[in-house]
Amino acid sequence: MLRTCLRLIVPVLLVVLWWSTSTASSSPFYPPLSVVLQTFRETWLFAQLGSDVVPSLARLLAGLVIATLAGVAAGAAIGRSRLLAAAVNPAVQFGRSVPGTALVPVSVVLMGIGDAAKIAVIAFVCLFPVLLNTIDAVRGIDPQLEDVARSYRLTRTQRLVFVLLPAAAPQIFAGIRTALGIAFIMMVVTELYAATNGIGFVTVTARSSFDVPLMWAGTVLLGLLGVAVSVAFLALQRRVLRWHTGMTGRN
Repeated sequence: MLRTCLRLIVPVLLVVLWWSTSTASSSPFYPPLSVVLQTFRETWLFAQLGSDVVPSLARLLAGLVIATLAGVAAGAAIGRSRLLAAAVNPAVQFGRSVPGTALVPVSVVLMGIGDAAKIAVIAFVCLFPVLLNTIDAVRGIDPQLEDVARSYRLTRTQRLVFVLLPAAAPQIFAGIRTALGIAFIMMVVTELYAATNGIGFVTVTARSSFDVPLMWAGTVLLGLLGVAVSVAFLALQRRVLRWHTGMTGRN
């Protein structure tokens, strides 16, 4: 209970500060928080929830899932083979150095403005945190675990599925969490350029049409969704890694 109250102190203070400073504001670009909240309720809770919020989250989830599956599979293979690691390292370093924002116009040229282009960019950018964390996790596994697995005559696939990946799971989840934050950013960025729906599209359209309350409401929605997605992921992580949480004593 005390921890929950401590976590709420800063958000509550920020809301109070925003409310007090915006109420007396005469700037058209800094409307009262009450107006922003009314616009938020009218726009995002009713009118455009299914047409813009759901597609945005669906693209984010699809890109993250693709990046996770590809990153874990490739990372496990690279982490187990020094020769393969040496062969693909230049390509990995090149790919991770390419800014995600630079890929958005390229994806539009190659795949159009549909969902496929946006999902591809999100997946590509999110791939590298998962991939690199998986490589490091697999390489850092105690060799004695594999010796024990061999003594029980487990096959290579069984050792990978039941020994290596579970042991590497905490670090893999750390990579996925990093990728989740990147995916959220790229979800918005891809919708700012040649899009027809999505939270980012509505927000940038509101800015272009000088609908400032809607622009602020979109920003508030993005913040709330970011918190909700992060909390949901941490709950999933605790459930999957409850054995690790119990060993380390972390909450």
